[in-house]
Amino acid sequence: MAKANLTAQRLRELFDYDPMVGSFVRRIAVGRHGRHRAGTIAGVETRGYISICVDRTRFFAHRLAWLYMTGEWPANMLDHINCNRSDNRFHNLRLADPAVNSQNQRSPRSDNTSGFLGVTFDKGTKRWRAKLKANGRYHHLGGFDTPEEAHAAYIEAKRRLHIGCTL
Repeated sequence: MAKANLTAQRLRELFDYDPMVGSFVRRIAVGRHGRHRAGTIAGVETRGYISICVDRTRFFAHRLAWLYMTGEWPANMLDHINCNRSDNRFHNLRLADPAVNSQNQRSPRSDNTSGFLGVTFDKGTKRWRAKLKANGRYHHLGGFDTPEEAHAAYIEAKRRLHIGCTL
């Protein structure tokens, strides 16, 4: 999604943004035959994110919220602090570099077979392993009898080593 030439002034002409709710409401009707009426909530969900079409260009709503509130495009990535991609309340957004953004992960990836963040099963030792990456290096946290024990060790280390962690 591009930033095009959209300014905060143009965005404010077209939409009202409620920072406590995180939604954009159209100020004027747009689209063919006024398909998008004034007073309606703007946006569609795409992979969990809300996107809004402005002057024929699609933008993520969290980036528009930042522009609306600060008057400037975000210089870096924006992180949803509570990890909910559709929660665009202004106090839920923060500037983050890619490393910090990836540290704010609360659930395991879809290909994780243990069901726990940071936990894998070591077939050689028949134990559950916990590890995490911080400051460019992996931290092996040990082998455990249960995935719950490994996960507890992972969470403790994550809180200590990841500055972007909100757990």
